[in-house]
Amino acid sequence: MLAELDLSLFYQINRIWTHPILDILLPFFRNKVFWTPLYLFLAAFLLMNFKRKGLWIILCLVTTVVTADFVSSKIVKPMIQRDRPCNNPEVKPYVRNLVNCGVGKSFTSSHATNHFAIAIFLAVLFGRRWRWVWSIGILWASLISYSQIYVGVHYPMDIFGGAILGTTIGLIIARFCRNFVDLPVP
Repeated sequence: MLAELDLSLFYQINRIWTHPILDILLPFFRNKVFWTPLYLFLAAFLLMNFKRKGLWIILCLVTTVVTADFVSSKIVKPMIQRDRPCNNPEVKPYVRNLVNCGVGKSFTSSHATNHFAIAIFLAVLFGRRWRWVWSIGILWASLISYSQIYVGVHYPMDIFGGAILGTTIGLIIARFCRNFVDLPVP
C-alpha cells in the first residue's frame, strides 16, 4: 500500500503537476553549482558577523554536510539498494526525465538529506535570533527536494527518508556545536 502511494505520488509530481516554466527552473534548483553564490554569501556573512565563532560555525556546517552525505550515500543507499525511478525497468518508460538519471541508488535522497541537514543546523543555531530562518530553511530544502521528484530521479519516500535523516543529523550536530559556539540571543 505504501509502495503504491509512493509510486502514485511520484507520477502525479513527475507527469501531471508539471509546467513548462518548472521544467526550466527545477533542474537548476537541484544543481549544487546553482547554489554556490548562496553558500559563499553564507560563509562571508558568518565570518563578517561572528568572526572566530563564524569560522567554528562554518566548520560545524561542513561537518554536518559531510556527515549527512556520507550516511545517505555510503550507508543507507548501499543497505537499501532501491533503484531510482529513471533506472527502474518497470517505471522508466513512464518517467519524464529532465536531467541525467545517474547510476546511484535512490533511498535516501542525498540532496534531501544534505539540504535538510543544512537547513535544520542553521535553524537551530540562528532560529532564536531570526525566527524566519526556520521557515526559509525548510522551504529551501523542500524546494530542492521536490525538484528531485519533479525531474524524475527520486520517489517521494526517498525525499521523506532523506528529510528525516537530514533533520536528525542537523539537530545532533547543531546541538553539539551550539554548546561551544555560544551565540548570544538578542
